[in-house]
Amino acid sequence: MLAEPFPKVVASLVILHLSGATKKGTEKQSTSETQKSVQCGTWTKHAEGGIFTSPNYPSKYPPDRECIYIIEAAPRQCIELYFDEKYSIEPSWECKFDHIEVRDGPFGFSPIIGRFCGQQNPPVIKSSGRFLWIKFFADGELESMGFSARYNFTPE
Repeated sequence: MLAEPFPKVVASLVILHLSGATKKGTEKQSTSETQKSVQCGTWTKHAEGGIFTSPNYPSKYPPDRECIYIIEAAPRQCIELYFDEKYSIEPSWECKFDHIEVRDGPFGFSPIIGRFCGQQNPPVIKSSGRFLWIKFFADGELESMGFSARYNFTPE
């Protein structure tokens, strides 16, 4: 007897969602998700290394952005990542608001190397393998100049 109401509740919730009854809350989220994906982030594996920047650098980056950059080296190579001195990301305690997050691997769940914000550029970052995952996140307030980063590859 207990199992019967559960499918009805799930079906009701699905119908409510499909009918747009919850649209008011999701409409804003969909709009900001669309904004976040416009020309932001890249998967790169240029053999000679390269450069990437926050959106609009060196002008202020836009609000409400999340950019994922994945750098891939050739097999048996590591990555060295350098941030330009012209660096400014909204400072906050533990970089909870705007920040750059760097992970040692190709995924958002790879081991974290660091989370950076403020006026002082991050130190040189070296991967342990052939991938780095970098996320730039900007909330809805207090934009700044952002960053320019360059990378090259070294033997493992």
